[in-house]
Amino acid sequence: MVVRLALLGVGAVGRGIIHAVAEKNLGLIITAVADSRSGCIDPNGLNLKELLDRKEKIGICGDTSINAEAIVQTAPYDILVEITPTDARKGEPATSYIKEALKRGCHVVTSNKGPVALHYHELFTLALKNNVQFRFEATVAGAIPILQTLMHNLGGNEIQSLYGVLNGTCNYILTRMAEEKLTYKQALDEARTLGYAEADPTYDVKGIDAAIKLVILANTIWKKNVSLDDVDVTGIDLLTEEALRLAEQQDATIRLIGEIIPEDNVYRLCPRIIPKEHPLVVQGSLNAIIVRTDLAGDLLFVGKGAGSLETASAVIGDILSIRDMDAGGN
Repeated sequence: MVVRLALLGVGAVGRGIIHAVAEKNLGLIITAVADSRSGCIDPNGLNLKELLDRKEKIGICGDTSINAEAIVQTAPYDILVEITPTDARKGEPATSYIKEALKRGCHVVTSNKGPVALHYHELFTLALKNNVQFRFEATVAGAIPILQTLMHNLGGNEIQSLYGVLNGTCNYILTRMAEEKLTYKQALDEARTLGYAEADPTYDVKGIDAAIKLVILANTIWKKNVSLDDVDVTGIDLLTEEALRLAEQQDATIRLIGEIIPEDNVYRLCPRIIPKEHPLVVQGSLNAIIVRTDLAGDLLFVGKGAGSLETASAVIGDILSIRDMDAGGN
């Protein structure tokens, strides 16, 4: 069974997905693609090499008369892969695309945090109503399969709390400031050059990106109805080199730590001084999460939390999970 994908977004993550589909024998074809200015459709599967060459040479992937809305409404596909940039306040136009696809009876996989943080319960209910899957593993912690694990693989456990490093960009900046004595600006510029920072780096450094992930975790794992305004957020943009030096004198360092304690309605994100040997002191763009459960005790998850291939990996994982469930008749 060949599964047909419609892909919205041809940035770094989108190109990573296209390469994976083209180079690996995954049983997938891409029948439609849209970027911000154009689109292309072929019910038999697009020529992905030509598409990528065209995108690189002229900056668009297809015909300017075809847009994302037209693809969502009319293209032939089984799974809509929605990976457009996040709008944290409105979640649009991604939310409308996702709703339309679910109403058509198509599965949806997204890396877009906005729709999940703002409308998870509505989108989940809509997916159930139409007997399709709504997956979003890539929205939290990059390549770490934290959502799948907490939602499906810890049956019988009470998930009591969660805390950890949820933004690879901030962790990279803090690592470089502490270890190489870079200034905040130097470390941020380096993160941009390496592609770790989002299009607007303030989204990362002010803590908004990590706070949205806390909202997604709270609403999906604990079935809360939390919004971004409920999270107490302090980013790293005002952190000084002096603060890191003072931490160093205590054989400690600083990490941006997100925390959820659902029983106490605690949802917060702030820089914290922690001992260097603490398991959450991971290097570079890594993420690290400690989950406290009643039966399994404390569980530590570590992995790459930023990067196009890491995000593409999570998206591909969701796609293949849906493919396998369909093949199994679930």
